[in-house]
Parts: sequence; structure tokens; C-alpha cells
Amino acid sequence: MLEIIFLTIFILSLGGILFIFYKKTPVLITLSKNAGTGFKNYKIISHIENKIKKVFLVFEKQIWLHKFLSLVKCMILKVEVKIDHLLHNIRKKAQEKKK
Repeated sequence: MLEIIFLTIFILSLGGILFIFYKKTPVLITLSKNAGTGFKNYKIISHIENKIKKVFLVFEKQIWLHKFLSLVKCMILKVEVKIDHLLHNIRKKAQEKKK
């Protein structure tokens, strides 16, 4: 019974999405691909956007930093696993000593 309800809701939702898509397709086709957003482009906003783009460009050039940090992360994980094995062995020996 529950599956029938979920299936009905799914089919109705899918039908609604397809109906909206069918109705809006002609409007979407008439829009140009490089159309603006309709907002005024203020100088201060464009200046801020350029600054943000420069920051992201700096991060793109620092791929070596990402590689280095990934290497450090891998090394730390390896050391952590070694320490875990050593602690496991110490605990095992301590339990055997108690017996």
C-alpha cells in the first residue's frame, strides 16, 4: 500500500515537471545564449568580481601546494596507522601478561 502511494506521488511529480518543461520550452528557446541578467553592472560590483577572479587565479596556480598538502596528509595517515598497530600490540601483550 505504501509503495503505491510513493509511486503515485513520483508519477504525479514527474508529470508536473514534464508539463512545466513543455510549457516553458518556447520561452527558453527565444532567450539568447549570452544574454545579460538584466541587472545594472555597477563599477564597484565589477571591481569586486575582478578581485575575486584574481584570488581564484592565484589558487589555480598553486597546484603544487595542493599536491604537497595531499602528500603530507598521506604521510600522517600512514604514521597514524603505524601508531595504531603498535598500540594494538602493546595492549595485546599487556593482556597476555595479566593472564
